[in-house]
Amino acid sequence: MLPQIFTPTAPVTPDLAEMRLVFDRPESLRDAYTHYCPGCTHGIVHRLIAEVLDELGVRERAIIVAPVGCAVFAYEYFNIDGTEAAHGRAPAMATGLKRVLPDKVVFTYQGDGDLASIGTNEIIHACVRGENITVIFVNNGVYGMTGGQMAPTTLAGQVTSTSPFGRDVRLQGHPFHITEMLATMPGVAYAVRRSMHSVAEIRKTKKAIELAFQAQLKGLGLGIVEVLSTCPTNWGIDPPKALDFIKDHMVPVYPLDDFKVHEELRQRK
Repeated sequence: MLPQIFTPTAPVTPDLAEMRLVFDRPESLRDAYTHYCPGCTHGIVHRLIAEVLDELGVRERAIIVAPVGCAVFAYEYFNIDGTEAAHGRAPAMATGLKRVLPDKVVFTYQGDGDLASIGTNEIIHACVRGENITVIFVNNGVYGMTGGQMAPTTLAGQVTSTSPFGRDVRLQGHPFHITEMLATMPGVAYAVRRSMHSVAEIRKTKKAIELAFQAQLKGLGLGIVEVLSTCPTNWGIDPPKALDFIKDHMVPVYPLDDFKVHEELRQRK
């Protein structure tokens, strides 16, 4: 008796015309590999910004001012106009761009070493003047690109390459809550802190980024979003533990909150 031969059925080819696209690269992002370390959340922040630019329909008008730091090549990853500023000087360059080209949507993308240390003077006076720009401030508590040195935002007791026994507040001061400080200035229309440690918080971060850009589009003044971000490489832990580190250690010190929201923006929350 001959064995039965199994004849496979032809594969079913889906009708692409009937398929619904549910996820794609934003037009404001280039098709490029980033240089960020595994587990770093800079790339997610990039995507959130790109999605917001697309949804607001301002990609053709947008200009990013990239920092010196881990995001030094950010202008290579966004499909928009961009430029590079000297260390800490992104707000000054953004000021010039926005004043000369007021129809453009100008934003800076800065780390905590860049904004809260080297560039403290620049961001303070941009806020004092009420420059109509948007600032995305990524806080991972260390100088990332240069080897994980202690930053103004480093937590008390946190070990870094320049605080091997932990940050001693008696010698090196307390962590710098710069966003709360900036929120006290009349020229600031929007100042909030968000985080990247969970999907829910990532969604809240995107909404905050949108409102910060809305502040600029409405001519209300400077908008800043501080984003608590991971740095597994310099923290010396794996990516999942880095997310827990934000939730368990950074958020208690840097609470997630709205520190200032212009009345016109409250109606859009």
